[in-house]
Amino acid sequence: MRMVAVVLGGGTGQRLGAGMPKQLLTLGGQTLIERCVAAFEAAPGVDEILVVMASGYTRQVRELVAGFQKVIAVIEGGASRPESTRAALAAIAEGGTGWAGYAGGAGWATGGGSDCGVLLHDAARPLVDQKIIAACVAALEAHDAAGVAVPASDTMVLTENGVMHSVPPRERLFRCQTPQCFRLSVIAKAHELAAADPDFAPTDDCGVVLRYLPGTAVHIVPGSERNMKVTYPNDLAIAEALLEMG
Repeated sequence: MRMVAVVLGGGTGQRLGAGMPKQLLTLGGQTLIERCVAAFEAAPGVDEILVVMASGYTRQVRELVAGFQKVIAVIEGGASRPESTRAALAAIAEGGTGWAGYAGGAGWATGGGSDCGVLLHDAARPLVDQKIIAACVAALEAHDAAGVAVPASDTMVLTENGVMHSVPPRERLFRCQTPQCFRLSVIAKAHELAAADPDFAPTDDCGVVLRYLPGTAVHIVPGSERNMKVTYPNDLAIAEALLEMG
């Protein structure tokens, strides 16, 4: 089965307050998006990489990733995370028609309409490692859906109107990371159903599958504290420190 890594950089990073999409900020001399692409480029189990970028920045990102052999296309994302994901899924399903000449690429090896494995990864997680990627690829060889997650170390509470309501068992709680991994046919169907529901605003793709395809088990791939997400200004400094630690 072919494996396509999708680097999702369609957001503008407003919470970071950098005045540009955060995926274009530098970490150890490379942009966040370059670091993500480089990780999947180095992964033996990944065949192709599709980059989704915010409107107005696709040309700049094409220049940044032109040297990576597995990158087949850089496409424009949507106004929300789900819309960007759907744009990527549509591109994969169509087989990349019209992009055969992009940056010297040879077109999509998956072929239009064929099923494949899809690894959806946030460009704001630039420190994803080879162990996690390999585990994601292995999970898709055995399952239809999987997501990277780490056990919650803090006690969590459910609240209502600013008052603690209940404390769920900590041993059952995990914090989701990315990649989130699916057979193309599964995640495409889940998003098709989600798009028809105006009352649901998902923040991740595992949640889409859990809601709309409840019969599909979403397995856990062990994550890492190093696989952090750059969201706020201090996060970039933490990522720099983690990078220096090796």
